[in-house]
Amino acid sequence: MASSVNPTVRRRRLGQELRKLRELKGMTAEEVAERLLVSQSKISRLENGRRSISQRDVRDLCGVYGVEDHRIVDSLMQMAKESRQQGWWHAFGDIPYSVYIGLETDAASLRVYEASLVPGLLQTPNYANAVTEGSWPEATAADVERRVQVRMRRQERITDPENPLRLWAVIDESALRRIVGNSAIMREQMEHLVEFSLQPHITVQVLPYAVGAHPGMYGKFSILEFHDPQDASTVYLEGITSDLYLEKPNDVQAYSVMYEHLRMQALNAEDSRRFILQVAEDWAGEGRKEEPDQQP
Repeated sequence: MASSVNPTVRRRRLGQELRKLRELKGMTAEEVAERLLVSQSKISRLENGRRSISQRDVRDLCGVYGVEDHRIVDSLMQMAKESRQQGWWHAFGDIPYSVYIGLETDAASLRVYEASLVPGLLQTPNYANAVTEGSWPEATAADVERRVQVRMRRQERITDPENPLRLWAVIDESALRRIVGNSAIMREQMEHLVEFSLQPHITVQVLPYAVGAHPGMYGKFSILEFHDPQDASTVYLEGITSDLYLEKPNDVQAYSVMYEHLRMQALNAEDSRRFILQVAEDWAGEGRKEEPDQQP
């Protein structure tokens, strides 16, 4: 469940406020960096919420921007203090997509398109384990277990009885057909997908091969939206060594339009359930073929 103070969200809000102060002062990030004898990239990372902000950073920036209202300074200093707290995910060590987890924990809704695998929030433990082992060959057993535990913990957002995450998932047929682990794991995963799709706050749509070329062929992406209007909607693009977060309105709008096209081309929710159930039966058939012949 979302904590009352989310450090990732605090950093984003604080960064937005600092950017507003800089723009009101009519200064560029380069000019601020020169005044403080720091790199321009540091100022950009502070404003984007991608870097931890100390109270000293806030004090120095407020000095440069000529902020004299102590209430504003105190409020920003408090946000800086809260932004340095640790979220639940920090207990699991170094997680490369921890910024995303922080945003997901506080999000009101999530629209996700997946081309090759079942979305993490809808994975079974067995499927998650097999995915992690396959996609991270150098991982130790402890590494895999830790990643799976984080994934299962993330799923509390969609099972929260008081404030569940509104999830809309468009999944390419490839994700349903690619064997991960074995046929038994795949059948279990398909049945799990159907079960979750019956929840009123979860919509699952399948994009079948028959659609042909479609806007999602460039790769997977997620769109996060938040309860607080101060928190900008964010497009998340996962990479191998680094991730990309797009917050500019034009970028978010472009991906939102793309997502609408994907939703329209995909099977509707009911037809998608029937499709997934048929795939589950296909995997069950594969499982029977794998069973050793019974000798009389």
